[in-house]
Amino acid sequence: MERRTFLRASVAGAGAVAFSGGLWQNAAFAAPAQNAAGPYGSLQAADANGIQLPAGFTSQVVARSGQTVPGTSYTWHGAPDGGACFADGSGWIYVSNAELSAPSGGASALRFNSSGTVTSAYRILNGTSRNCAGGATPWNTWLSCEEVDTGRVWETYPFGGTAVVRPAMGRFNHEAAAADPVRRVIYLTEDKSDGCFYRFVPTTWGDLSSGTLQVLKAGTGTSGSFTWGTVPDPDGSPTATRSQVSGAKRFNGGEGCHYADDTVWFTTKGDNRVWQVNLATGTYELAYDDSLVSPGTPPLTGVDNVTGSGFGDLYVAEDGGNMEICMITPDDKISVFLRINGQSSSEICGPAFNPVGNRLYFSSQRGTSGSSSGGITYCVTGPFRT
Repeated sequence: MERRTFLRASVAGAGAVAFSGGLWQNAAFAAPAQNAAGPYGSLQAADANGIQLPAGFTSQVVARSGQTVPGTSYTWHGAPDGGACFADGSGWIYVSNAELSAPSGGASALRFNSSGTVTSAYRILNGTSRNCAGGATPWNTWLSCEEVDTGRVWETYPFGGTAVVRPAMGRFNHEAAAADPVRRVIYLTEDKSDGCFYRFVPTTWGDLSSGTLQVLKAGTGTSGSFTWGTVPDPDGSPTATRSQVSGAKRFNGGEGCHYADDTVWFTTKGDNRVWQVNLATGTYELAYDDSLVSPGTPPLTGVDNVTGSGFGDLYVAEDGGNMEICMITPDDKISVFLRINGQSSSEICGPAFNPVGNRLYFSSQRGTSGSSSGGITYCVTGPFRT
């Protein structure tokens, strides 16, 4: 079996963490993903929401910034960004960050029943700044990350509870987080042109109040081996966390992050790359690089948030570009899954699957208006590979 197929065949998706999976035996690096026809066929004409989808898929608007969420009394937040889904009995909860300056930042949640109807909506984090992305934990909390130089990670409680800041996870320009239940760590990206890739090792798994912040150390190439170095001062003052460890590898604008099956993927917007870190072997490589795509034009530009399906497909959202969500399949093929028309001044954020894997949630941060007050949160339903 091809190496990445073997790695990703048992991804659990749902925007959270993954379970099980085998370890690959071949140490050779695979080539980054190349253009190919998508597994669902070509895009159809835009629907009533301006979204082009493959045949058999449909879209709906579930919330709009500044407007009451249908079926509730809650006003949806502006600038919706990173998100995740959590199982809730026979239904689920979708959480979404608000990438607004303090005190308007934070995060909200939508609760759905088994038929996908919103039953309630509510705030889970208030008063923070530029909550961009984040990540779900295995204990059903949402890590909401602040994208400012002294940004922090806030642990929030979609099922109820008061959000708590987690200073041990470092103060830097946080972007996304991904939980690894095997090694019992949280991976973290940093949105700086000379940013780093981190992991937080909690003293006790399931308790993020204390632990060790580490940074990935490697050479300057796009593949090779790596180690971890401990950040002496996670507070990042007076020396920024990314400048404290000699040999820390630099990444050009870290964005989305996703863990599955002994592998963590993350994106870097400054060079339109998707990186793959093979945790079982201590090696890293490129899963996608727009400068290495052939034949034809690279489909994915403005790489941003990333999630995975139960089948092992990666879904990468664009910040700008052609306002697309692209798919990278386990056999290293890339194609366009959907395209939003008429929203060129926006970005696609927060892709996440519901627990069953037949609904994909995401937002257009600025919608048709190009303003943070015009955000739109969508759901796409269809025959996703699971």
